[in-house]
This record gives sequence, C-alpha cells and structure tokens, in this order.
Amino acid sequence: MEPTVLVDRRDGWRVLTLNRPDRLNAFNEEMHRALAEALAEAEGDAACRAVLLTGAGRGFCAGQDLNDRATGGEAPDLGATLEGLYNPLIRRLRRLPKPVVCAVNGVAAGAGANVALACDIVLAARSAKFIQSFAKIGLVPDSGGTYVLPRLVGQARARGLALLAEPLPADRAEEWGLIWKAVDDGALMIEAEALTAHLASQPTQGLALIKQALDASAGNSLDAQLDLERDLQRRAGRTPDYAEGVRAFLEKRPPRFTGQA
Repeated sequence: MEPTVLVDRRDGWRVLTLNRPDRLNAFNEEMHRALAEALAEAEGDAACRAVLLTGAGRGFCAGQDLNDRATGGEAPDLGATLEGLYNPLIRRLRRLPKPVVCAVNGVAAGAGANVALACDIVLAARSAKFIQSFAKIGLVPDSGGTYVLPRLVGQARARGLALLAEPLPADRAEEWGLIWKAVDDGALMIEAEALTAHLASQPTQGLALIKQALDASAGNSLDAQLDLERDLQRRAGRTPDYAEGVRAFLEKRPPRFTGQA
C-alpha cells in the first residue's frame, strides 16, 4: 500500500507530498499521523534546513475526507478532531524552526487551504483555487482560517470568502496578498524546488527567529514588538551565520552559511 505522505530527501531540504490523489489528498487520520511524523523528522534533522509541502495528482488537498465522517446518525465531536489532529499540525507548521514552502498544485479546499496558508511561503499554479468550503456543510473555517484570513486579506474579503465559500483563483489570491506568487502550472515545482533549495542555503537560525518575530507581531503592541526584536536580534547576532555573513560582506564573496546555532 502506498504511503499517505511521500518523503523525498534532498541535499539540505526535503519534499513532503500528500499522497491520496484518488481522494484529492483529503485528510484521514492515517495521513495526519504520517505528516506529523514527517514534519517531526524534518525538524529533528539538523541537515534538513527547509521543507517543501505539496500534493500528488491534480490537487493539493481537499480538506477533511468526509468518508471518515459517516457516523450513522450520531453527531461527531469535530472539536476533538481539531484538538487532536488539525490544531497540532497548524502549530507545528508555524513553529517549525526552518522555512516551509507550499506548492499548491490544484484545489486547496477547507482545511487544505488553511494548511497551505500556515506555511511560510505559498506558491500556487495558475489553475489552482483556494476554497473556504466550510459554510457549504454548515461548519466554521478551522485550521487557523478565521485567524489568518482577516490578517492576510482584510475583514471584508475574509468574510466574503468564509460566508460564500466561493473559489478564489490563484492569480486573485496573489493580487489580494493571500499567497506569495501564482506561477504557470508547468513551472510550479521547478520554482518551488529552487526556492526551497535557496532557503536551505540561508542562515537557518536567523530565518527561524524571523518566523518567531512575525508570528508574535499580530498580538503585540509596538513596545512589546520592539523589545522582542531586541531580544531576538541579540540571539541572531551570536550565531555563526551572522559572523560568516559579516566576513563574506567584508571579503566581497558569497557567504557560506551552515545553519548551526
């Protein structure tokens, strides 16, 4: 039986591919467990300095596999599903101390859309669509959807996306600031792999601190954020990569970052 998450280890980074293409890579518990394990392994591997997440087949992820929700009339505890599976996934993606690139190769719907948006840099094929499909079945956007949407696209657009559940094409998602870039379908993986390889060659500790600062800014006052920048900059200034960056600048050569603390 094919694994539900494929792991392709590259030089300094790895590709994680959601692999249930017959179900548009919709999540079941097995795929949740496999992705959690793959992300934990990537986090624990000092040689892995960046992660690329994508989907097999013609879609990125259709969200929750509703076949797993057939209960014979008994109401499921969806809160328990979020607490046990989706919320830990979103927290892990946001807190991973290395950059995560997402290549959205087709539809990203429901939780699938919000898993993509939890990554640091999102590239999407021009044929891709983002759909907050929860309202169609009487649910609330989850997996961080109600948190990130207003912050990325503003209240008016967030409410339209959530209440109407209309597909948002990749080009418009880029225009609205929901994602980093829409690219031609045939160039998606080429560009995503090149971007991930580039990030894997950069000062990993510094990038992790950037993620931490940006995530904290949403809930901080200016004074609190200035204090956090001070503290994180102190840590960044003590890393070997900062010293290497300064040496390389003075010697007029490309830096050779190691990503070590």
